Amino acid sequence: MQSTMQSTSINAPSHSAMVRVTHWINVVSFFGLLISGIAILIAHPRLYWGETGNVEMPALLNLPLPFVLVGQNGWGRYLHFLSAWICVLNGMVYVLSGMVARHFLQLDESYNRSQRLTYLGVIFVVFPVVIWTGLAMSPAIVSVFPSLVTIWGGQQSARTVHFVLAVAAVVFVLVHIIMVSRSGFVKQVTAMITGRSKS
Repeated sequence: MQSTMQSTSINAPSHSAMVRVTHWINVVSFFGLLISGIAILIAHPRLYWGETGNVEMPALLNLPLPFVLVGQNGWGRYLHFLSAWICVLNGMVYVLSGMVARHFLQLDESYNRSQRLTYLGVIFVVFPVVIWTGLAMSPAIVSVFPSLVTIWGGQQSARTVHFVLAVAAVVFVLVHIIMVSRSGFVKQVTAMITGRSKS
């Protein structure tokens, strides 16, 4: 009897296949966004507010990073663009499947209220605004949908908001990794790979 209960406990479903697949795709795309975002940022580590910004203008925030010669971050922009669209499409699949499966209404009971609110806030507020401000920096997209950038007061404003929220997303991921480590890194990662976890 006890053996049967232990077997059932060990084989209890932990994460659905959809959650696991989208999670790992997101890990790869987020890493691509992080590396390429840093490459783009160090090409001009200054943030402005409004429509324009250049080295002759006072910066809203002057980051303590060295300037890299213009033209050195072409690979970063390509990687950022590719990673962003993978992240967006993957995120749409995750959110839609999560709504169908009522995943967001049945979050793990081990999460407290503030953790759940933070998780939902990142998914439904931070990431959508990061995507929005990213699109607002694209001349091709803004030429078709100018309101994407005008609501922020200009392209440089959108860039600044994009940077601030990207930092918030990185902090969220770091805290997430710390919490996973504290609750048993190997166990949690195994559950996210296999979908099974010992209770």
